[in-house]
Amino acid sequence: MPSAESTPASVDESDLVPPTRNDEVARSGSELIGGPLGRRALLGTSWWNPVRVIALVAIGVFALGLVQKAPCYDGAWFFGASSQYTHACYSDIPHLYQGRGFADGLVPYFDKLPGDMQYLEYPVLTGVFMEVAAWLTPGSGSIQDQEQWYWMVNAGMLMACAAVIVVCVSRTHARRPWDGLLVALAPAFALTATINWDLLAVALTASAMLMWARGRSLAFGVLLGLATAAKLYPVFLLGPLFVLCWRAGKWRDFGKALGGAVVSWLVVNLPVMFFAFDGWSKFYTFSQERGVDFGSFWLIMAQNSSDPLSTETVNTFATLLMLLACAGIAALTLTAPRRPRFAQLAFLIVAAFILTNKVYSPQYVLWLVPLAVLARPKWRDFLIWQACEVAYFLGIWMYLAYTTSGNAHKGLPTDGYHWAIGLHLMGTAYLCAMVLRDTLMPERDVVRLAGDDDPSGGVLDRAEDVFVLGAAAHRPRHAAQFDGPQVEWGSEPGTTDRSL
Repeated sequence: MPSAESTPASVDESDLVPPTRNDEVARSGSELIGGPLGRRALLGTSWWNPVRVIALVAIGVFALGLVQKAPCYDGAWFFGASSQYTHACYSDIPHLYQGRGFADGLVPYFDKLPGDMQYLEYPVLTGVFMEVAAWLTPGSGSIQDQEQWYWMVNAGMLMACAAVIVVCVSRTHARRPWDGLLVALAPAFALTATINWDLLAVALTASAMLMWARGRSLAFGVLLGLATAAKLYPVFLLGPLFVLCWRAGKWRDFGKALGGAVVSWLVVNLPVMFFAFDGWSKFYTFSQERGVDFGSFWLIMAQNSSDPLSTETVNTFATLLMLLACAGIAALTLTAPRRPRFAQLAFLIVAAFILTNKVYSPQYVLWLVPLAVLARPKWRDFLIWQACEVAYFLGIWMYLAYTTSGNAHKGLPTDGYHWAIGLHLMGTAYLCAMVLRDTLMPERDVVRLAGDDDPSGGVLDRAEDVFVLGAAAHRPRHAAQFDGPQVEWGSEPGTTDRSL
């Protein structure tokens, strides 16, 4: 995995894009630490380069997220059904230590579990992560002591994943390392980081994005395959990448990426699939059989209907909606006036899955945070979206507090929870709209305003188009004129064009 080194040698410190120079919110926020970077600031003279600073900030904010879980660590996970919700500090990790057989030494996927869930319902690489944490957990003391240790061990491993994420995001856009600060300071990131094990897949996906940005197609595929072995959503990135490579004619690179992803996924999954198929397949069957659940618009429909849709019908409609979104993104890619950036489409495809899925657990926001920063590194829009996600984070726990407090009714009733879901949906849709606008009006894209083309695009960066549809086949004529640096397809790195 990448280390917290300086930006690539080909990027001079003076060529970096500080957000305080072109982002009003970042400029205002910088007053807390002395104001915007001056024109005569000495750059490259200290060990504290942007990537190292951001990594340190991320670890500090992550630690604050651990402190937020203190009421649960001290007892709310173990005493009282609703106190872990009223304190908004719930985590799956301590509960599943015993609930999924780790406390009893059961082997995931191979050994059956007591109760309704016969096997571990997580993808294989996440199961390996959980098992390694169980090996590192002391087996002495009460079950409460062991569950506390298990959470702490997992928290340490997940903190390492968080550091990898911010380093990769900071280095993916070589001229914009400070954008990684958005990930490090994201409140929803800190609040949800230790609810579940999603950060493993997010770290592998962020590493894959960095490899693609560096032109290492095979390494990208290997890491993306591993990410998919930890969580399903990373596989969706292959869809927009396919269409982008189609438009640019980069079939060889896409083939290497696809081959690496398939092989690495098979290396992780085949042994378990062959020797413990029932346990391996539990994740997939559980995902299909799971009913409408928290956080989705499907839940709002079900709770306001006297005859809610069956799980099979919801699965069908959700799949159709996702396919329509994929078709729309493909059409956008082939018809946009300029080829969209890879990070933009990666964000849109994962956001489409989240918006159409039948469940939205609060930690799913972690999937989007790095992609959102790479797609739309605009502080105002990012913070608006984060505010909506924090509201949902509080809403779901207050709703669960309400449903578990009996006649006391402490918390948020159903109607209030529906408003929290609506805020989450509107916030995500708003950020999607901003990214979509940037693809249709590239002169509004804050990354391209600085003269870059597709810094996360790897071989796609400044590549010529070979297959386009509609008006994209001709030189774009934008209604809005922008007097700033722009790049032409196929121009040499470092050159700009002002005619767009």
